[in-house]
Amino acid sequence: MNYKKILILFLFFLLNSCEQIKTVNQKTLKPVFEKKYSNIGFTLVAENSNNIKNLDNRSFNIFHKSLKKRSLVKITNPKNGKSLIAEVKSNKVKFSSFYNSIITERIAEDLELDLKEPYIEILLVSKNSTFIAKKSKMFEEEKEVAEKAPVDGIQINDLNKKKKKKKKVEKEIFSYFIKIADFYYKNSAQMMRKRIIEETSLKNTKIVKLSKTKYRVLLGPFNDIKSMQQSFEKIKLLDFENIEILKNV
Repeated sequence: MNYKKILILFLFFLLNSCEQIKTVNQKTLKPVFEKKYSNIGFTLVAENSNNIKNLDNRSFNIFHKSLKKRSLVKITNPKNGKSLIAEVKSNKVKFSSFYNSIITERIAEDLELDLKEPYIEILLVSKNSTFIAKKSKMFEEEKEVAEKAPVDGIQINDLNKKKKKKKKVEKEIFSYFIKIADFYYKNSAQMMRKRIIEETSLKNTKIVKLSKTKYRVLLGPFNDIKSMQQSFEKIKLLDFENIEILKNV
């Protein structure tokens, strides 16, 4: 009988211990989601900037104000959907906060950016991403081929000699808004709009209802880059974080 009691007590303590271990493991395995940086706005192409020391214009490097050195970013041209992976070379270069980065001529060419309207989206991405690995490998292979190939000996033959019909390209109208912030409550958005008008004298503010719980405060529209930049500099005095520029809102 004593053996049975001891066995029962032993089993009870064993099951209790297992339950505690299970609870601890569940807490330990809770996933942590990192909020990634993203920004959409105008960039400064290196050829148009005086702050291009130590930046190879044929590289996939950029200057950024807030991202850590050697961070990898995906840069996209929203107009044509083309994107590539670049690396932050430095975050200590001084340039106007109106621009979200300084990029090289190589990046601008590959993305087919309009140099008069260099509009890009920047997204911080994980180094462990398979997308990054494939892109990085591609760039290395491309670099190796470029270094070995004789420049003067390369010829490109046009296999399609038929004249292609020229598509009529409609001229895009310059129309952008400065996105200040998104709010859960309409009242909060209204208070922000009031603050902007009172503290900056900027009157062209509006509130857009995106959903029942999302209200966006915008500044604009702007029909030229100069007036938009002037308003941007004024709004930056209020110390808003990660202000974005949106097209055709």
